[in-house]
Parts: sequence; C-alpha cells; structure tokens
Amino acid sequence: MIYADNAATTPVSESVLKAMLPFFSEEFGNPSSLYSVGRRAKRALETARETVASCLNARPDEIFFTSGGSESDNWAVKMAARNGKKSGKTHLIATAFEHHAVLHSLSALEREGFSVTLLPVHENGIVRPEELEHALRPRTALVSVMTANNEIGTIQPIREIGEICRRRHVPFHTDAVQAAGVLPLDVRALGVDFLSLSAHKFHGPKGVGALFVRRGSGLSGMIDGGAQERGLRAGTENVAGIVGLAAALRESCEKAPENAARLSALRNRLIEGALAIPGARLNGDPEQRLPGNVNLSFEDLDGEALLLLLDQNGICASAGSACAAGSLEPSHVLRALGLAPQLARGSLRLTLSAQNAREDVDGILRVLPEAVRRVRAFASRSER
Repeated sequence: MIYADNAATTPVSESVLKAMLPFFSEEFGNPSSLYSVGRRAKRALETARETVASCLNARPDEIFFTSGGSESDNWAVKMAARNGKKSGKTHLIATAFEHHAVLHSLSALEREGFSVTLLPVHENGIVRPEELEHALRPRTALVSVMTANNEIGTIQPIREIGEICRRRHVPFHTDAVQAAGVLPLDVRALGVDFLSLSAHKFHGPKGVGALFVRRGSGLSGMIDGGAQERGLRAGTENVAGIVGLAAALRESCEKAPENAARLSALRNRLIEGALAIPGARLNGDPEQRLPGNVNLSFEDLDGEALLLLLDQNGICASAGSACAAGSLEPSHVLRALGLAPQLARGSLRLTLSAQNAREDVDGILRVLPEAVRRVRAFASRSER
C-alpha cells in the first residue's frame, strides 16, 4: 500500500504510541481525583499543556484541549463573535475556502444576526492582505483565515494579516490544522489571538486537539458541567490522547525543517511527473504551498472513479477534504479558485508525510497515467 492521503489523517508514530500506552492501563487516573494516581494523571496533563505551549511560543494557561480541529474552530469563532456582539460588533470576515468547521460556524452565526464577508482567494489560492484590510469595518468582531488550506495546501500570509488585525484592534483566528507540525507556528510572531490544531494530522491520535486563546481575549465556555479546562470545557480529560498530542507535536516540530526539505523534493517530483499527463493542471500556487501537498485536476475525468482505480492498485488518495467525502457538489475550495464544476470534479489530492519515500512517488507515477487513461476511456465508451 502507498498511503498518500496524509491531509486526511496520519498513522500514530511508534514513539507517540509508546508515550500514550501507560495512560490506558496503570496510569488510568482521573486528573480531578486527589489521590496519587489522579495526581499523576494531572501532572501528565499539565506537562502536555506546557509542551504544546512551548511549541507554539504560548503560555500554558493559553492552551485548551479539545476533541479536535472542528471543535477548536467552532469554539474560537463563536466565542469571538459573541464577545464582539456585547459591544455591538456583529461583522465577521473569513476566506471563501475555509474548512467547513469555520464556514458552517459562520452560517450558524448568520442565523443569529451576524453578517459575514468571505474574501476571494484568486486563482493561486492565496488571500490578499490588502483586500482583507479593505473589508474591515468598525463593527468587525473577528477575522478567521486558515494558515494552510486543507485541500490545495496553499500557505496564507498570516503574519501580514496578524499585523493588520493588531493595528485595527480586531481579534484574529487561524485554523492551523494542516500547518501544525509542518510549518513553524509562533503565535506571538504571527499575531494571532486564537489558533486551532488537531493531533491526528501530525502523527498523533484521533479525537484530540487544542485551541490557543491569547490571554485577555475574553474567554467563554464551550461545554457546561465540571471544572475541567479551567471551567470552560467540562468533561473528564482524554489524558492518553492529550499526552499523545503533545508528544506528536514536539516530535513533528523538532523534525519539521529536515522533513520539509525532503518532502518538498518529493512533492516537486510528483508534480512534474503528474503534469506530463495530458489535460492535467496543478491547483494552487506552485511554490507557496505545504511541502507534501499536490492537488491536481484532470480534464474529462471523474475524480471518484480515479480514486477507486488507484485504490485497486494499492494507492490511497482523495479528491479533497475527508469532511466533505461523499458530497455530490464539486469542492468549494476549487470553485473558490474559479475552476469550472466539471474540472473541479476531476480533482485528485495526493498528500505526503515524513513516512513516505521516493519509492512511493515513483509508484504513484507508474500507476497514475494509465489510471487516468482508463477512466477517460470508460467515460468515452459510456457516452456513446
């Protein structure tokens, strides 16, 4: 099997699994308990919080653990919006190709009376800071722009946007789910007030994430009940998952520079080989993109049929976000780039991680041209 869908999820690394295992068995305590096994679980929890904070250049009390990126996005967007509403600010800004966790949160807020501006991302898949600044209003309560897009991998000018938001005193959230463990994330340098991440995107476990909330941002609760997460997110903490998240983030951040160089070379080799296929095009900026991301569209092709044929040849890939799998609509990300619906439906996302090798890329390039030809030939026969 060649696994090339690391933007959807990644396998847990052996070292991360080793760090987690004790908390399923002998270190099973509830962190809220006062006896020794509970206190040890509490120490592990707070050590993990310190580790995550260190990786992001944050303070430990600015890190909150969640069930994943979608919850973190929901919490940040809705918290900032409702805080703004208290002072009459009911305008929200995001990009047209944000993850659905952000876009659907904005839709829910629109039903509460908020207005939303979705910025264009243009053909290269990158938002322009000057257009964002022009969209700001005196009643803007939040700007939310993802660090790197989950489908096409384009990296956004987060530092420049952060400077604009600081100058205009507007809270700024970034969905860094695809960037965490891959790109350097310094919340002070980036100027963000909220940052979301999810462990399973960087070789940690599924079902656990984190949210950075800058001190003084006006915290409000997400889940009512107990006193966990300083009374803002009730529920017994997933200690094993949180330990795994911290271990995976630390490991990924330490290895990010060497992994980025190697993955960029593999990515470029894959792009060059794929673009030799007639009717192929690369989606998103060719340079300003994640090291392991390749997103292609093919003319006269059914993307789902291509995925099935690749699977039969042992290659795991996707047509876009796993959260939108099964949708009959073309990708909202590709439509935001201006692709026609037919071309958007012929898309293929190949995403690599540190566990991929050159042999994987060569294996994909051996199979992909013939797979594209066969899908097109089948479609042509069906139309007769």
